Amino acid sequence: MKGKHQGVQSRLLETNPRALFMPCACHSLNLTLSDLAKSCSKAITFFGVVKIIYILFSSSTKRWRLLLDHVPKMTVKSLCNTRWESQIKSVHAFRYQAPELRKALL
Repeated sequence: MKGKHQGVQSRLLETNPRALFMPCACHSLNLTLSDLAKSCSKAITFFGVVKIIYILFSSSTKRWRLLLDHVPKMTVKSLCNTRWESQIKSVHAFRYQAPELRKALL
């Protein structure tokens, strides 16, 4: 935990005031991309549609089976708010099997 006031960072600084905290570059990039996606209206709309389609299929086993019948190689996945790579994984079905996904929706 890197909490500035109650986490490991603050405890280390109590022990050694000269300790230097360096945030992880990959995690910082993930947070930056997540914030960027939240500020783009097209990205908000796109990921909103992905989330709605996931909710539609995952809320019913019958609909999930229908999805698996039409899109056998991969399925839609839920979105994570902070992990950019999980959002990429969740759109694979949309990118690679859009016609099959469309048939499942119809």
